[in-house]
Amino acid sequence: MKTTSRPAPKRGGARRATGRSAAARRPAPRERHRPIGRVLIANRGEIALRVLRACREMGISPVVVYSEADRDTLPVRLADAAFRIGDAPAASSYLDIDAILKAARAARADAVHPGYGFLAENPGFARACEAASLVFIGPPPEAMRLMGDKVEARRLMEKCSVPVIPGLLARAADAATIAGFARQSGYPVMLKAAAGGGGKGMRVVRREADLESALRAARSEAKASFGDDGIYAEKLMENVRHIEIQILADAHGNAVHLGERECSVQRRHQKLVEEAPSVALRPADRARLGEIALEVVRACGYRNAGTVEFLLDAKGRPYFMEVNARIQVEHPVTELVTGVDLVRAQIEIARGDRLGLRQDRLQPRGWAIECRILAEDPANGFRPSPGRILALRLPAGPGIRVDTALQAGDEITLHYDALIAKLLAWGSDRNEAIARLRRAVDEFLVAGIRTTLPFDRALLSDPDFVAGRLDIGFVDRLMPRLAPLMQEAGPDAEIAAIAAAVRATEEASRPAYREAAPGPGPWSLAGRRAQMETRLPRGH
Repeated sequence: MKTTSRPAPKRGGARRATGRSAAARRPAPRERHRPIGRVLIANRGEIALRVLRACREMGISPVVVYSEADRDTLPVRLADAAFRIGDAPAASSYLDIDAILKAARAARADAVHPGYGFLAENPGFARACEAASLVFIGPPPEAMRLMGDKVEARRLMEKCSVPVIPGLLARAADAATIAGFARQSGYPVMLKAAAGGGGKGMRVVRREADLESALRAARSEAKASFGDDGIYAEKLMENVRHIEIQILADAHGNAVHLGERECSVQRRHQKLVEEAPSVALRPADRARLGEIALEVVRACGYRNAGTVEFLLDAKGRPYFMEVNARIQVEHPVTELVTGVDLVRAQIEIARGDRLGLRQDRLQPRGWAIECRILAEDPANGFRPSPGRILALRLPAGPGIRVDTALQAGDEITLHYDALIAKLLAWGSDRNEAIARLRRAVDEFLVAGIRTTLPFDRALLSDPDFVAGRLDIGFVDRLMPRLAPLMQEAGPDAEIAAIAAAVRATEEASRPAYREAAPGPGPWSLAGRRAQMETRLPRGH
């Protein structure tokens, strides 16, 4: 357990947060302000570091939890305190509610930020935080339950006359239920996790002979990712765009949308590239989708940050897919074009602040594109590529942002999602954003493992991508012509060998760390500064 000599702030009073009534659509009762002086970040990797940095800028003390696999990662090194919560598997650590709450009590935290994935959309975790007098930095549990259960969300949207994708309005008890729907609607159909998102627990079924095995695989993945193996089915819509609307809503009845993100570049239902705005929407379309998204917010009493996701057909007709009741992986795209710090807004809303944004002033400025950098080999079917990072060079320069917790020497394991970094570029228009992103991809070096950087490099020069001719099947059609362009550059092997030798020398000369006792030991910021000072020559 890592500790710090900085005193923890006293926790503010606890009170159950209530949202807007779905039936009466009344404004939520005003909440009193709940001071937040210390936040426990119940996540890992780049999102843990993103939240940590927002806390620092707000004068809030950030505390993290970590699994045994993450004990030497950057969030652990930079937090005011860090608490080991279990072994590497997520079920033994980042999905362990009791261990996280125990760490929050030990840290004397006022609030918990769940990030995305793991327990971020688990209403039971939100309720447990409330019961422990912790502010949950996210939507109210009831709104999360309504929107987190994709089947219940679909039923609610139909009642509100929001167009939805044809599909089941209840969880599938067995394969026979899905088979009956598929015979009626026609194959292909999509199996989807009822309790999650992010592409987890999703399978396409194109014929009945494949249904049983696809359902078992979807249930298993959903259980491992969200702790819930509930599955439902929708008609698979092909040749459509994936468009999502970012929203913010406070506890005082105020809500705004922050425009759209285009997320059609995806593989196996996992987004690879996102951008804002979308070439497919005109201002009137953007306003219409925004109003639908706000109607969804009003219907479920939503509060905090969230995303309303749609499929857009060739005629521009939107179909509601789901609400992601959390911060999204791709939230920086919206931050770059609006100038709004979404994580800061989450914390402000959670402590009871009024939303300080006006809809008529929220217009996108310029263009932003994000590439997700994954520890996968695109030249080999995007197979996972675990291993040690031997050398790392991050791009920089005008318009470039990199969100990552990656360090040279980090071990990439198979226990967690393959996302290791997010590379973003902003430009005055889409062409400038693409040009900057190409340059940044060429500067980005990760030696020791395979990554999706070769895919990004090839994609950004593809004429269909440059022209914005996108849909959710785009990557599958594109791969045959990108394959010859996705071989890793030869110099990387030489760089990796040199880096490995340098790393071995550094490790041999580095003093061993020990688990810290209470006080400013090597696992605290103060302790690390003290260690550095003792190594300096006298007089410095």
